Amino acid sequence: MLPPGLTAHLAERTDQLLLRALHPSAQTVVRLVVGDCACDLVHSRDPDPREDERHLRARWRRAAGTRDALLAVIERHRRGRGVRPPVGGWPRALAVFVAEHARNAGDTLYLLGYTGTPPTPARAATSRA
Repeated sequence: MLPPGLTAHLAERTDQLLLRALHPSAQTVVRLVVGDCACDLVHSRDPDPREDERHLRARWRRAAGTRDALLAVIERHRRGRGVRPPVGGWPRALAVFVAEHARNAGDTLYLLGYTGTPPTPARAATSRA
């Protein structure tokens, strides 16, 4: 069901507890990533890796993240650099996956996290197809 290059990893226990509280019927809580980062799912990479990382650094400064955490975010982001996007790009592939998953599994909770901070109910949203 997942397009090639998109992987699902079991979410951290704290994230599982919080998200199951928001969606009690959830059976499994996973992180969807390209490489080890979710950026590709909402933002196309710049062909120039330096420009791509400059964008991340600017976003991180606005979020007031620490330097050590920024370096970890950039390293995770780099691991997705060699993964080729499917035809139509990652955002389209994610939309197709969400629609198919909703047809097969029903109501699903999706959370997009950028900074690596724990999820909060204000950042969570449910999806129905």
